[in-house]
Amino acid sequence: MAEEPGLSDQYPTASPWPLFVALGLALSEIGVFVGLFPVAVFGLILFGGSIAGILTESGYVGRPWPTMLGVGVVLIVLAAAFTLWQVPVADIALSNVGTGPLFTRLVAVAVAGTVMIAMGGVASIMEQTAV
Repeated sequence: MAEEPGLSDQYPTASPWPLFVALGLALSEIGVFVGLFPVAVFGLILFGGSIAGILTESGYVGRPWPTMLGVGVVLIVLAAAFTLWQVPVADIALSNVGTGPLFTRLVAVAVAGTVMIAMGGVASIMEQTAV
């Protein structure tokens, strides 16, 4: 009995992605709900990148970059929708970031989405030019 029970040749080790999904979700919740801008942005990027990684590892997608682009777009659309729904139009300005807690949190979500789009776009372009 040299083999360990429960392990197959196809999956010799456990996936690290569920840990990063949970960590990203927890950090993003703490950052958004407590109002810690850098923690919110980092947590959302970690969460979205982990979703892309777990989908790529499981074989649902071929590359992680389109998934990162999609998650980034969803974050920006949600932030924009909540901003238009909850923040008065007169208060929507970059000079108001940091003054209103809701608007600052929504900007953090939009920044995380923008960074994910930039990361996914640059990586996709670099991957295409390298081949």
